[in-house]
Amino acid sequence: MWELLPTERVRAFVLRHDGRDQSHVDLDDPTYLAFDYVRRMGDVVDVLAGPGVPVRVVHVGGAGMTLPRYVAATRPTSAQVVLEPDTEVTELVRARLPLPRRSGIKVRPVDGRAGVAALPEGRADLVVLDAYADGRVPDDLVTLEQAAAIARALAPAGHYLLNLSDRAPFAHTRRVVAGVRAHFPHLALGAEPATLRGRREGNLMLWAGRVALPVAALRRRASASPAPYRVLDGRLVSDSFGGGAPFRQPG
Repeated sequence: MWELLPTERVRAFVLRHDGRDQSHVDLDDPTYLAFDYVRRMGDVVDVLAGPGVPVRVVHVGGAGMTLPRYVAATRPTSAQVVLEPDTEVTELVRARLPLPRRSGIKVRPVDGRAGVAALPEGRADLVVLDAYADGRVPDDLVTLEQAAAIARALAPAGHYLLNLSDRAPFAHTRRVVAGVRAHFPHLALGAEPATLRGRREGNLMLWAGRVALPVAALRRRASASPAPYRVLDGRLVSDSFGGGAPFRQPG
C-alpha cells in the first residue's frame, strides 16, 4: 500500500510503500534532497553536468520522482524519461505531488527491462537505476544482459548510476558489479563508512562508464556533504567488491 506522509517542511512529503520510505518530495524546493543516498546521486549529476547544462536522463524506477525533479530544477530543458510500471503510485504522485509544468519529465508505464529495450541506441547521457521490491533491486534489473541493454541505450561517453542496498559481505553487490563491469570498464562506488565497514546495511551507489570517471571531483563533494561518505575508485571497487558471478537472465 502506498501512503503519503507530511513532514516538518511545508509542502514536503514522504512517499511510503508497505512501511518503507521510498521518496521525499519538497514541492516548494525540488533541490532539497532529504535522503542521503539521493543526495549522493545528485552529486554525480552535478559532477557530470554544470549548472544549467541540460542532460538526457532515463530513470528506471520513479516513485515520487525526486531525482528527476532535481535535474529539471537545476538543468532546465533536460529531456528525462521515467520508467515506472506501478501506475498506482504514478497516479498518486500526479494527483498529490504534481510535476512542475514544462518539466521535461515523461513517465512511461513500463518495467525497466521493456523500457530500456525500447530506447533508441545512444538515447541517454545518464541512466539511473533506483527501483526496489521488498527492500532490494530486483535481480532481473541487474543482469549481465540488462547491463548490455543499458550500454546500448547510452551515448558513448554516457554513465550508468545504480542505487543498491546491501550489507557485508555484499554478496548481491558483488554479483551486480560483475555484470556491470563486463560492459563498463570504469567503476566507482560511494557509501557511508559504517556500511563499507560492515557495521550495518545501507545504500551503495555504483557509478559506471566506458570512459574515465571524474572520481576526484566526486570525492570533493563527498567530503563536503552534510552526510560525508567514501568514494572508492575502480581499483578499490575490485578489491572490496570483486569475485562475484553476474546475474543472468533465465533462458
